Amino acid sequence: MTRTTPPHLATLVLLTGTSVLTLNMFLPMLPAMTRALATRETVMALAVSGYMLVSAVFQIVMGPVSDRLGRRPVALGAMAVYALASLGCVLAQDVALFLACRMAQAVVVTGSVLSNAVIRDQFGPREAAGKMGAIAAAMALAPMLGPMLGGVLGDLIGWRAVFGVYSALGAVALVMVWADMGETRKPGPTRLRARDYATLLRSARYWAYALCGAFSLGAFYVFITGVPYVASQLWHLSPPLIGLGIGSITGGFMLGASLTARFAPRYGLGRLILAGRLAPTLALGAGLIGALAGLTHPLALFGATIFVGFGNGLTISNANAGALSVRPDLAGTAAGLSGALSVTGGAALTFVTALAMEWQATPRVLLTMMLASVLVSLGAALIALKLDREA
Repeated sequence: MTRTTPPHLATLVLLTGTSVLTLNMFLPMLPAMTRALATRETVMALAVSGYMLVSAVFQIVMGPVSDRLGRRPVALGAMAVYALASLGCVLAQDVALFLACRMAQAVVVTGSVLSNAVIRDQFGPREAAGKMGAIAAAMALAPMLGPMLGGVLGDLIGWRAVFGVYSALGAVALVMVWADMGETRKPGPTRLRARDYATLLRSARYWAYALCGAFSLGAFYVFITGVPYVASQLWHLSPPLIGLGIGSITGGFMLGASLTARFAPRYGLGRLILAGRLAPTLALGAGLIGALAGLTHPLALFGATIFVGFGNGLTISNANAGALSVRPDLAGTAAGLSGALSVTGGAALTFVTALAMEWQATPRVLLTMMLASVLVSLGAALIALKLDREA
């Protein structure tokens, strides 16, 4: 390996997967952490909500930094900070120090931003979408298995063990980046420029692709926030069964992402995005009609929502590739901005969904909210494809 050799796919999968695990693997241990650090639930909730907001800031900043300084040095710096911040969480004895280290952990989102930018540096839109789909399919197990593994670790050793795993993952990622990730950024200016963001923000095509991806993920955020309330209050399902239902949407995503990896280079972005938006629209529409007619069995709900995961697998990588192709020379900036939009939009939809579930935790309300998010993403997709044809 030389410092100009592109990284292997395994390195990019590790960078992206570590980012996902850092968000969700510790969640089952939140009550134990609240007790151990002698704080309130609302304060400990900052480990999730505060982390998401800080990660959005990091995405906005680190993307353009990598466009100017290069992918390799930014990835090395981010993984080093992440490993040290994770170790700080392990050693923290009070909630203030823990939360400070937890916010610093958010720098790990740089890994997912740079993975997309590195791929777009090397490939055209179709090939890039296929590679992104392969990464998404490979790391899709992380959101499904992460909380379960975190719960097991917490029960056997304690909550600090989860953050010890984070620190070890950061160290492994740092070594892999050093050994495998050569520079892929094309030569260009090294000075940060505010007009780079302005260039993207003025592009209707960029906004269309970014909003398509953000609201596609938005339906997923609505689902994982609302379905535990519906499943427990209406059907009295046990936590393992609720987890199985939540995992079904991840299974659909893995299938859709695998199809993207295989067919995006051949058929292009447009067909897959359109299929990925129509599938959940039809499934959620049918599910909502059934719910209004009185069909409220768990299988009816999960049978409809699995298509949200499937549609996202067909859509997300292709929408990301489309957004990064508006200005290939600003791939890092574009990836960071679209990622921040998805995170902040997801945080907002999570809050609105929680309010809706307090009002009425029923399949009708949940399906209506998911369908609304999917319809916005479908509208954005149609605009993006129209602008692509005109470009």
